Amino acid sequence: MTKQLLEVKNLRTYFYTRWGVVKAVDGVSFSLNKGETLGLVGESGCGKSMTCLSILRLVPEPAGRIVGGEILLEGEDLIRKSDKEMRRIRGRRISMILQDPMTSLNPVFSIGKQVTEGIKLHQGLRGRDLLNKAKQMLELVNIPSPEMRLRAYPHQLSGGMRQRVVGAISLSCKPDILIADEPTTSLDTTLQAQYLRLLKDLQTELGLAMIFVTHDFGIVAHVCSKVAVMYAGRIVETAEVRELFNHPIHPYTVALMKALPKMEEKVEILASIEGQPPLLHHLPPGCSFASRCLSQNEKCKLGEFPPSSEVSAGHRVSCWLYA
Repeated sequence: MTKQLLEVKNLRTYFYTRWGVVKAVDGVSFSLNKGETLGLVGESGCGKSMTCLSILRLVPEPAGRIVGGEILLEGEDLIRKSDKEMRRIRGRRISMILQDPMTSLNPVFSIGKQVTEGIKLHQGLRGRDLLNKAKQMLELVNIPSPEMRLRAYPHQLSGGMRQRVVGAISLSCKPDILIADEPTTSLDTTLQAQYLRLLKDLQTELGLAMIFVTHDFGIVAHVCSKVAVMYAGRIVETAEVRELFNHPIHPYTVALMKALPKMEEKVEILASIEGQPPLLHHLPPGCSFASRCLSQNEKCKLGEFPPSSEVSAGHRVSCWLYA
């Protein structure tokens, strides 16, 4: 049996603003096994990054608040942990690579200072042992001349190099779970391929489980073993990656797939999804996607959000067409 590391149950993270309650994450549930990669996909603002920040209990306060659900790390609910207990878990059990390395790295501290911080906290290393460990981590992510890079500052490195440094920091304490929030956004195509290959190799070597947030279905096909499609703070479809590509079911997933360019087809205008996502502080009744859906009926616009239904083994969808 594959070991289950993480289980998220009905997670709800809200922001209390002057315009109303923004339901950034509204009833998200999924699980993650050892060595598995879960892809979180969807339009900007659908709740992908906030789901990841909620897992680490890094929701911006005071407006943001986890108001319900469970985040079970090997059976222990992280929501019930104290701030001190969470500091021991972050970096050591769960690490996160943020979107932009230029904003996640501190410009006034050297690379060495930032790489060694987590190692010193979680592994207690000091002096020469600490520097050797930092050097090993930079070598692990294929950064040349690691001793020189440890003395450098973020602005002295290229974008690809900074992204590798952030990866080295995240992996320095050999976490069980790595959350990668669009880690290739600032990289060109060649560096993207190199970085993805590096992450896959490190996952195999270290036995990592990964949550990979991206807009790119090409990356999903290359990296992920299963996919969760998010829309307006909820997961609307979950399936193994091959199953999702071959048999997308939810109208939103189908529309996303149609918007992908195909090498074998020559078209003048790419397909797009009409309309805009709903405001998260003013969600419509029923299905949040109903106003943009070509398969909508009266039931979709009334009552509750459709429940999650299993249409085949491991393939779940929240749509009234399949409820």
